[in-house]
Amino acid sequence: MDGIDLAVLRTDGMGFVEQGPSHFVPYEAVFRKAIEAGLADAKIIARRSERPGVLAGLEREITLRHAAAVDEFHGKLPPDWQPELIGFHGQTVLHRPEQALTVQLGDGQLLARETGLPVVYDLRAADMVAGGQGAPLVPAYHAALAKMLPEGLRRWPVCFVNIGGISNITWVGESGDPVAFDSGPGNALIDQWVQAEGGVPYDAGGMIASEGGVVPAVLRRYLDKPFFRRAGPKSLDRNDFTLEETSGLELADGARTLAAVSAGAILEAAQHMPSPPKLWIVCGGGRKNPHIMRDLADGAAKAGAEVILAEDAGLNGDSMEAEAWAYLAVRARRGLPITWPGTTGCRAPTGGGVTAFP
Repeated sequence: MDGIDLAVLRTDGMGFVEQGPSHFVPYEAVFRKAIEAGLADAKIIARRSERPGVLAGLEREITLRHAAAVDEFHGKLPPDWQPELIGFHGQTVLHRPEQALTVQLGDGQLLARETGLPVVYDLRAADMVAGGQGAPLVPAYHAALAKMLPEGLRRWPVCFVNIGGISNITWVGESGDPVAFDSGPGNALIDQWVQAEGGVPYDAGGMIASEGGVVPAVLRRYLDKPFFRRAGPKSLDRNDFTLEETSGLELADGARTLAAVSAGAILEAAQHMPSPPKLWIVCGGGRKNPHIMRDLADGAAKAGAEVILAEDAGLNGDSMEAEAWAYLAVRARRGLPITWPGTTGCRAPTGGGVTAFP
């Protein structure tokens, strides 16, 4: 809910990927609070088309903000990077895979009219119709990037880790389809904790956590939850884990413990992979929290694996999900699968998406 990520990509939707410029347009605090209010209204949705309470107006506002962001980004792009197609994710406000229900606010048709470009959107729904979790969808892109790693880094299996509000992992072997699932809370609990206890939106650079220590009993209570014993594919809604376990902790201890939860959740995921990864590549905002990274590196080292940042592999850890949606848009237009049984639990490799034209 922090803003809009944009990236431009040249790709055939298969093995050719050339990364171009990227951009970020932050949301102001007032609009972030409007989205948070919308999450409460979304809880009563029973059908994907419903927009109760503030959601209809919020969807229009989010879409127009995306159109303005595209226009701003467009103006900064060199002539040889002018886009032909947009992949549009929108803002997730509800994700209940057990009910085959996922809701992203974003009007693809309106975005196409406003930008003058075709827009591929609603990429999760077809997977759910096919019995999948509807998430994660980025693994198709991770698998393509793994095949492009520099020779010196290509140690199979490779595991991509995206630490956003929720963390997800993609296991990529030297051959075969990727394996992926949501691994647990990423930044969401830390953000909620420091907002509630410290009145700040997030723990910038892990500064708050640096003043505290891990409370082992709280860490264990989180990692003992049934979610971590379930094999993938599996996905999470940001409300599936709460701050209940941190009640009574000091601000800094809570932030440090929740960073350990984020790292521990990722490390726990290894037990559900076909074989232990030799290399972990970390992207997403959570890679900027040094405590998460240190805990992850220490845990991986015990298993003989190395942890690196996306940038160490020549990738952009901030724009990877935006790049992934561009990549998925091309795959969707070409009728290629964007999910597999091993990534979402769908019955067979599944395409998806709806294309809106200006």
